[in-house]
Amino acid sequence: MDDTVSSQVRSETDLVKMNLELQELRAQQLDLKVRNENLQKEVNQLRRENAQLKRMPLFVASVVEVMGDGEVYLRQQGNNQEYLTTVNEELQKTLKPGTKVAVNNALSVVKIIGSVFDARVRVMELEASPDVTFEQIGGLRQEIEEVREAVEYPLTRPEVFRRLGVEPPKGILLHGPPGTGKTLIAKAVAHQARATFIRMSGSELVHKFIGEGAQLVRELFQLARERAPSIIFIDEIDAIASMRTHDGTSGSAEVQRTLMQLLAEMDGFDNRGDIRIMAATNRLDMLDLAILRPGRFDRVLRIPLPDEGARREILKIHTRSMKVGEVDLEDLVKGTESGTGADLQAICREAGMNAVRRGADAVEQQDFTAALAKVRSEPSLRDDRMYR
Repeated sequence: MDDTVSSQVRSETDLVKMNLELQELRAQQLDLKVRNENLQKEVNQLRRENAQLKRMPLFVASVVEVMGDGEVYLRQQGNNQEYLTTVNEELQKTLKPGTKVAVNNALSVVKIIGSVFDARVRVMELEASPDVTFEQIGGLRQEIEEVREAVEYPLTRPEVFRRLGVEPPKGILLHGPPGTGKTLIAKAVAHQARATFIRMSGSELVHKFIGEGAQLVRELFQLARERAPSIIFIDEIDAIASMRTHDGTSGSAEVQRTLMQLLAEMDGFDNRGDIRIMAATNRLDMLDLAILRPGRFDRVLRIPLPDEGARREILKIHTRSMKVGEVDLEDLVKGTESGTGADLQAICREAGMNAVRRGADAVEQQDFTAALAKVRSEPSLRDDRMYR
């Protein structure tokens, strides 16, 4: 009897051990399965990379013209080589001038790439319309109306121009001292017109390598066509449109090539199109006469220093959201005779900071007086003759 019990205990013990071993083997099997899957993924990735390395590179070209009998006239980007190739009928129906395609070493079209823009061009496009309105601009009523006539109305009320047979100005150039509101006006127009706003600085088009600046100009205007209705605003345009000289340096020659590309793109626009061109500069005297001729910038508008009434409006705008005590704005208006809108904004900001520093409940006259004294030392309030 004891032998039977002992044998039964040993059997149960062996069974427990076998179950533990089975669980361990199953855990090992699961671990090996996971490792196998990871190794399989790595093998597949290596196979794809190997296939990619063996694959012949593709070149980017743009369609110049779609011809008959399945022929397409292409221009390869980079070296500007031009050649004819044949495509099937189905692919030919989807091609049009300007389309970017990928071609192989045999100069056959492999696939359509679509529009590919330089990253520097894409970041110039503002995703949303600027939130600046004309109510945030003090004074400049006549100047604002002229800008709206040239930029906003052709986009929002084109039927009026068609009915009257009037050609709106193709481009408008704003010039004047810094801080007078040139960029602010451009943003307000873009907000009012509900158009894509593409803003860039002229210095962004100045590049070291030959043809790079001109290529950016082409892509910039192509982006504007695809995002139409759109407004192109070139700030500090004197960086690329200054008077051309013959100093013989490669840098100057590259800037001139960029300028010539800009002139060509501006000439290619229709006055009544869905793309409007604006530019701003502090130095009108530096600009090349070619860009100022009618047909490019048809309207050259000076944005002057604000007069007494305009300064009063600007101060009211910037103090609208501030908690102000007993403050006589007329003293500030008279004390900022040669100030710009940016100077007045700086005075209001400094006055607010003075009140914060004192721990006050409101911004008082003494805060504005101290702020005026501080901002008075800035060059724009001392002398604006260099910008006239």
